[in-house]
Amino acid sequence: MTVYIADKLPPEAISELENLGQNVINNPTASASDLDNGLEDANVLIVRSTVVSKSCIEKSPNLSLIVRAGAGVNNIDIAAASNLGIYVANCPGKNAIAVAELTMGLIIGLDRYLADNVADFKAGKWNKATYSKADGLFGKVLGIVGTGQIGTEVITRAKAFGMPVVAWSRSLTPKKAEELEIIHAKSIEEVASKCDVLSVHLAINADTKGVISKDVLSSLKDGACFINTSRAGIVDEEALYQELKSGRIKAGLDVFSDEPEFKQGEFSSRFQELANVYVTHHIGASTNQAQLAVASDAVDIVRGYVQEGHVRNWLNRCEQTESPWQLVVRHYDKPGVIANVMSEIRKAKINAQELTNVIFEGKQTACCTIQLDAEPSSEIMKNIRTRQNEVISATLIQL
Repeated sequence: MTVYIADKLPPEAISELENLGQNVINNPTASASDLDNGLEDANVLIVRSTVVSKSCIEKSPNLSLIVRAGAGVNNIDIAAASNLGIYVANCPGKNAIAVAELTMGLIIGLDRYLADNVADFKAGKWNKATYSKADGLFGKVLGIVGTGQIGTEVITRAKAFGMPVVAWSRSLTPKKAEELEIIHAKSIEEVASKCDVLSVHLAINADTKGVISKDVLSSLKDGACFINTSRAGIVDEEALYQELKSGRIKAGLDVFSDEPEFKQGEFSSRFQELANVYVTHHIGASTNQAQLAVASDAVDIVRGYVQEGHVRNWLNRCEQTESPWQLVVRHYDKPGVIANVMSEIRKAKINAQELTNVIFEGKQTACCTIQLDAEPSSEIMKNIRTRQNEVISATLIQL
């Protein structure tokens, strides 16, 4: 198989893939437009932030698996992949600590004006009078929206700084909040109204798009800080821009909507004109520790696919088919048995939507479970059950 790598991965990961006997094409500077031309030979595509479009997917005839070396998959056209039967998998949780570290770095940086300190020093300016006016973080309330792995890591670090935490998440219950020793809020607006620093840690989807709304941002107290190390689409960016432009709040952003797709080059953004916003270059997950962990996980997904035909963290699998019938066939493990059973089903023009076959110890017998979209007739069931020396039993179950 050929594995195409479209973003930078550690050398150790590339060596692991080669040790699996894979043909590796390593192109860490590949752009979205490069991929749009299609990948003629690639069976597996590994990306980090590079966009995998419908065009790329449709023009890559041998592609069967896309691995996102990270958690979010908003850079991959999952619908296009699903329509062509291409697996999409991800590597969640491996970069949680790295993102949490950057979150705290942005909070500290905004409070102590670190970027401005450095810029003035590089320009030969000494400005101790201005930069000695930081508030300090101890006792300041940190608001967390999203208490998954990253949010939880941020909470741990905030406590070390003596910052009380108020949080909201769909999965956060008062009991869980008590276990985390944080304050449970009933809404995002409540979090915003109670905190000095608001940090968002949500995945982007239809429910979370724009969830940090104008109302949420206006609920922040004067002088508050807003931190986004998740996804740009989480925030009503126009409302954020207006709040920042007014000078009422400050922000630390690792993501923004007009972020360049290329990895290096010139660009412009309206946030550049604002002194009260610090922007990093979408580097939340970009530490050597995190990248090694994520890359190793991506390699492990490829290993499982190559060696076992199993895709761990498969994201675009249909959770539940509409098949109302389940056929369970216990059979002897011989060539052609399943094919003969499927031939009977095909004759009846019944669609088998899912099939699982497991082998028993000793490798003499097996059990095949088939999800069917219609009920086989008694004649079809008789034809299956009476296949001598092949079928042990056949059971039909209505789900």
